[in-house]
Amino acid sequence: MKPTHIEVEITADPALLENLSAILGQLGFEGFWEEAETLRGYVTASRWSLRLEEEVRSVALLIARASASAAPRIAVREIATQNWNREWEKTIQPIRVTDRIVITPTWHPIEPGANDVVLIIDPKMSFGTGYHETTRLVLQLMEPRVRTGMTILDLGTGTGVLAIAALRLGAGHATGVDIDEWSFENALENVRLNGVADRARILQGDLSAVPAGRFDMIFANIQLNVIAPVLPELRDRLVPNGSILLSGLLVSDEEAISAGLDRAGLAALERRTENEWLALAVAARHERP
Repeated sequence: MKPTHIEVEITADPALLENLSAILGQLGFEGFWEEAETLRGYVTASRWSLRLEEEVRSVALLIARASASAAPRIAVREIATQNWNREWEKTIQPIRVTDRIVITPTWHPIEPGANDVVLIIDPKMSFGTGYHETTRLVLQLMEPRVRTGMTILDLGTGTGVLAIAALRLGAGHATGVDIDEWSFENALENVRLNGVADRARILQGDLSAVPAGRFDMIFANIQLNVIAPVLPELRDRLVPNGSILLSGLLVSDEEAISAGLDRAGLAALERRTENEWLALAVAARHERP
C-alpha cells in the first residue's frame, strides 16, 4: 500500500505564513506549498496525532492573535505521498522583477538580454523566489541604490536572493543571516550558483550572529514584529549616509512601522507598494543618502 501523508491547509493573513511554515517545520512537517493566503503543510501519516493537530491549531491561533489578525481556518486531509519538492518546483518559472533583474531556477535556463542581470535561485522551499511581492519590492528599491564596492547586510536572507542581487549589481561584499537551517544551506548553495561565494558570508542565527561592523546598505525583508524591535540596532549598524530597505510589511502596518522608525531616529526616503504589501527605503533622520 502506498504510504500516505497528512495535508494541513491553513488559510490566514499572508504576513503570517512564513512564520507558520517555520514552526510547522520544527514540528516535523516535510514540505510546504504557499499560494496567496493559503499554506499547505505535509507530514507523514505515521507522525500525525490528535496531539499534533491540537498543537498546530494552537500555534496558528497564537500567531494570529499576536498580530491582531483574524483566526486562521484549518483543514486536514489524508493524501497519497508525492515528491512535494518536485511538484512545487514545477510552479517556479523565470520571472522579470525589474527592467534589468531576472530570477530563474537552474531547471529553467534562459538567454539573457544585453543589459539583464540574471539571478540563478533554486529556492528549495526557502523564502525569496521573486514570486512574492515583498522580494520584488526590495529589488526595485535596491537596483538604483547599489554602488560599486558597497557592503551589504541581508537580515533574514532566505534563498540569499537579495544579497546575491546586490553583489551582481556591483556591491563589494554581502553578509546574509537567517535563523532557519534550511535557508542557511540554501543560501550557501545559491551564492555558489551565482559565482559570488568569494564576496558573500552566510551565517545562521539572528542579528546577534553578525560580527561587529557597519554596512552601507541593510535589507530586512521579514515582518513587522521582527523588524520593529531591531530598528535602533539596524540604524547603529549603518555607515554615515547608509540606507535600510524594509519589506515583509503590510500596507496596514504603515502607521506602526512609521512610529518605530521615528523612535529609532530613522526617516522614510521612498515608499513602494504592490497589492497589500509595503516596502520602504529609510535612512537616519538627519541624513539623505
